[in-house]
Amino acid sequence: MDPDTALFVEVVAAGSLSGAARGRGVSPAMVSKRIARLETRLGVRLLNRTTRRLELTARGALYHTDMVAVVAAIRAAEARIMEDGAGPTGPLRVSAPTSFGRLHLAPRLKPFLDAHPNVALDLDLSDGFSDLLGDGVDLAIRIAPSAEPGVATPGFVAHRLSDSRRVLCAAPAYLEAAGTPGTVAALEGHRLLAARGQLPWRLAGPRGDLTIDGESHVRTNSSEVVRELTVAGVGIALRSLWDVSGDLASGRLVRVLPAFEGSADVGIYAVHARVAPTAVHALLGYLRGLWLPTPPWGG
Repeated sequence: MDPDTALFVEVVAAGSLSGAARGRGVSPAMVSKRIARLETRLGVRLLNRTTRRLELTARGALYHTDMVAVVAAIRAAEARIMEDGAGPTGPLRVSAPTSFGRLHLAPRLKPFLDAHPNVALDLDLSDGFSDLLGDGVDLAIRIAPSAEPGVATPGFVAHRLSDSRRVLCAAPAYLEAAGTPGTVAALEGHRLLAARGQLPWRLAGPRGDLTIDGESHVRTNSSEVVRELTVAGVGIALRSLWDVSGDLASGRLVRVLPAFEGSADVGIYAVHARVAPTAVHALLGYLRGLWLPTPPWGG
């Protein structure tokens, strides 16, 4: 791939000229000069640059989509050469949400690693959005609606591995003290718990979809903290069954308004480049075996 084109892809992944410059160890001015050189060669403007924002032009977005596919194909070709007929081998970088990775990936990876000893797995757990291309991620686990950009990403393929049912729940001690809401409207008088960006709640009920808005009783950026607060009896939360099924089974949490659940369009997806190394397909097949047709958390 042309070096200036590769740099263009890095700029888009970083979201700024300065971000790409830091990754390369060069000056932003040098990055800007090389992007301008690429635009001159192609005869089109790829990026609109201001002091605060960097945006792809319409033609720049098309070019970027094609180049993402090229980069993915190059990576896959390199991985195939490295395999040399020995089966999946080489580095395999996987990203997943923190709680999900800790509960449902890490404890179940040993059989996969035993079966594929030549795969060097790098597992990155984070609740932040990971850019597959810019971060060098081979396979990303996404928990999101099917139409969300992190799932519906140009140049990549998304496999739905499971539904992600979410239920309203609280600790018995909280409900004993505050009362159990009998209607959705009654939630307004209760302490709601959610991480930043997780409210409003979109619920599906017997009469269709509805939205519950409000503010979290405790402000936090951590979904794991929300779970611990809920178990401790601080308030009511909308939690995924993969996260709280054990607590519901033990009685540490109980369902609230069981006729209502989180919107059913949210699922658990594995996302990878259209052309991917054999190790990606091997891991994908292993995860399908774990979670399809019915996941262990009863999704």
